[in-house]
Amino acid sequence: MPPLTGFSTYLSELNHRHVASSASTNSELIEALQNGSLDVATVHVLTAETQSAGRGQHGRSWQSPRGNVYLSLYHPVHMPISGLLSLIIGLELAKMPVIQTLNEQLQAQGLTPIGVKWANDLGFYQQAQRQPEELSKEQSITDSSVLDSVLNSDVANQRTLPFNKLAGILIEPVAHSGRLVGVVIGVGLNVLATPKLTAQTAEGMSYQAISLQDINEMRALETQSACLPDLPMLYQQMSKALMAAMTRFEHLGIEQPTGHTYYLYGFLEQFTIMDALAGLRLRVTQDYNNQQKVVTGIACGIDTHGCLQLRQDNGKISTLFTGRIDVIY
Repeated sequence: MPPLTGFSTYLSELNHRHVASSASTNSELIEALQNGSLDVATVHVLTAETQSAGRGQHGRSWQSPRGNVYLSLYHPVHMPISGLLSLIIGLELAKMPVIQTLNEQLQAQGLTPIGVKWANDLGFYQQAQRQPEELSKEQSITDSSVLDSVLNSDVANQRTLPFNKLAGILIEPVAHSGRLVGVVIGVGLNVLATPKLTAQTAEGMSYQAISLQDINEMRALETQSACLPDLPMLYQQMSKALMAAMTRFEHLGIEQPTGHTYYLYGFLEQFTIMDALAGLRLRVTQDYNNQQKVVTGIACGIDTHGCLQLRQDNGKISTLFTGRIDVIY
């Protein structure tokens, strides 16, 4: 593949560097910042056509075929990082022009739009139709204790709905001389190539990869296929989204000590619209001291700290900071 051209002045202003291949754009950028090759007081962007050792959340691998976006942006920070940051980034990425255009067309055709999946992904679930006998069985049960027993029995064997994963976000702090100086935000976006996940490469997660091209072709079943932006244009859209996310996060940090909530509730309102989990029945598996705890319930948004809120069958709201999510039906 020939070197990409057409990078914008905007990317140059962000100290953008493009390479044909990187082991990991996040790792390469962090190393350059820590060894002094790059100034930690300024923004930097690194993009690659492919990665040989791409990384995702919790040390998982990120498959990196050519034709997709692999971008890492470093941004100085002057405040602690909270769980809201990845959600703010997800929301701003979902507002990229290419995603907004596809979503308008998907919704016009009654298809599920691309949304933000707590806590680090973009994509969507294809809603499964529940069988009439399942609905009648559940509706005939009125005693809450019996309902809890029925809904939670043999929970591990309940059918799950795979997540169609379009993009993933990896946020890593950068320390210099023993103090936090900034964050590197890595984003992998499937554009033209859909990684072929095996049981091993999916690493136990209930998702399947999907690309912008896949979504474009799916949408085009009823209308004429639209042209996707080229990779340089997507680098620009993505970089602008990440810069907007950092500005929004900084506004929240400035606002918090004052007791005002204008920026916070503005974000929560927008996130609710783009929440890919809203109203879905979830099974969340958490690890505590090498033991697994499983909680089931209906996703009902996030709290002001960015934690997932789950309404259990007894009406109790659980607030979850982390965990593996499966949509069950």
